[in-house]
Amino acid sequence: MKYMLQIYMNPAVWESVSEDQRNEVFAGHGRFIKLITESGEMVGTEALADPSAGVTVRVRGGVVTPTDGPYAEAKEFFCGYYVVDCESRERAVELAALIPDAALTGIEVRPFLDTSGADV
Repeated sequence: MKYMLQIYMNPAVWESVSEDQRNEVFAGHGRFIKLITESGEMVGTEALADPSAGVTVRVRGGVVTPTDGPYAEAKEFFCGYYVVDCESRERAVELAALIPDAALTGIEVRPFLDTSGADV
C-alpha cells in the first residue's frame, strides 16, 4: 500500500535549532532515504520551496485570480514529502517516526486512494 509521509515545518521552530541540529536533520534525511531505498519501500521524495514562492489560484465565475503566497495563514507549512510503498499502516507510521523532522514538528501519514476510492 502506498502512503504519503507529509512533512510540516514551523519556521520559528527551525530557526530556534542550532546549525549542528539542522545539519543532523539533513544527515538524518540521508540515512532515511538510504534505508527506504534499500528496503524497496521508496517511491519518491521532494522538498518544497518556502510558501512565499508559491501562488494560490482561484477560479470564481470563470475569472482566474492568482494570489502570491499561501492561501491560509498558519504557523506550520507543508515543506516536503516521501511516498513509500509498504505492507501496512503500522509500517508507514514506523517509517514516519524515523524522519528527523518528527522530533521538531510532525509527519502526517496519508494513504493513497485509487480511482474507485479504495485504498491502494
